[in-house]
Amino acid sequence: MFLLWAISQERLSVPFQSLDGKTADKFKSPIFLSTCQSALSATSALVYLFLRRKPGQTLSELLGLSPSIVYTKSKSNGAANGHIKSNGHRPSPPKHSISRSLLLRYIQCSFFITFAAPFGFASLSHISYPAMVLAKSCKLVPVMIMNVLWYRRAFARHKYIVVALVTLGITMFMGFGGEGRKKHNAKGQGDDPTLWHSVIGMTYLLINLILDGATNSTQDEVFSRYKVSGQQMMLWISLLCTLLTSLISMLPLPYIPVLHPSKGGESELKNALKFLRTHPSIIHPLVQFALTGALGQLFIYETLQHFGSLTLVTITLTRKLFTMLLSVFVYNHKLTPGQWAGAGVVFAGISVEAWVKRQDVHAKRVIREEEKARLKSL
Repeated sequence: MFLLWAISQERLSVPFQSLDGKTADKFKSPIFLSTCQSALSATSALVYLFLRRKPGQTLSELLGLSPSIVYTKSKSNGAANGHIKSNGHRPSPPKHSISRSLLLRYIQCSFFITFAAPFGFASLSHISYPAMVLAKSCKLVPVMIMNVLWYRRAFARHKYIVVALVTLGITMFMGFGGEGRKKHNAKGQGDDPTLWHSVIGMTYLLINLILDGATNSTQDEVFSRYKVSGQQMMLWISLLCTLLTSLISMLPLPYIPVLHPSKGGESELKNALKFLRTHPSIIHPLVQFALTGALGQLFIYETLQHFGSLTLVTITLTRKLFTMLLSVFVYNHKLTPGQWAGAGVVFAGISVEAWVKRQDVHAKRVIREEEKARLKSL
């Protein structure tokens, strides 16, 4: 789903031919994009919950309106993902209404997601899609930083090695990039415009990554404190995101870089609908973007619930490798040997993480088999 989502996302960042064929314009309504995807995500989560509904399960339980608190001992630290330590028992939330603290977490995530997406989309106007994909691989860094600083979680030593390799690889990729510089030199504009575009693009991505890290660490916190399913979280966060982005897109806001790039003081919703009428070729990639993103998120939240955000990020980084390769071949991007080397270092870091995970799983299986053999002998 997300391989197709990436193709449509890159397509949405380039100009679309107008209906009369005389002009080609870029789509400048990132909040409208977020609204389309979050609305479909909420719908797909709701359908999934009803399809997987257990016999005798009430509507309140199905929608996660009365979640129970997860009780853990003070020594428990969620070894797999460094979940926060619990300090004693907490009172149970009301049985027939969603917990106020849980709702606040959902609102917090919806704000992070709403304002992160426009920065990621805006960065494509300044850097290539392969560069954005590889830079997004640094998501391990803000996820770990936000978990450590915000929720005081600790991680295994090898994870810091993985972060160092990913950071080194993305630095190499950006440092050895030469395509944009050659284009600008050919036009007689020198190096400064290319450098300036790279700085702006990476700044936008840094903001996007920080907000993503805050989102993932908050989601980990919810799963460590409340007994909710991934699809229940997806439903509420997507619903809140839809309400928030719909409100923003209907307001006649002035020009705001990144968040409201439409000029003229008109609402983003009005400008977006006008663009769809005059540039009908955008409809197909827009529907593909929203639909594949919504379906892909079902699997994301399932993984997030059972394995935590760092495992999820490791899986999605593997997908990003194929996304980058697909983008290079589909849209004919040119990468220098240094950039390929940087990409190799990034995915070497991912391989370290995968290898350690495999060793851990194998060790646990051996322990379980030894325990079974001991019980049988008794």
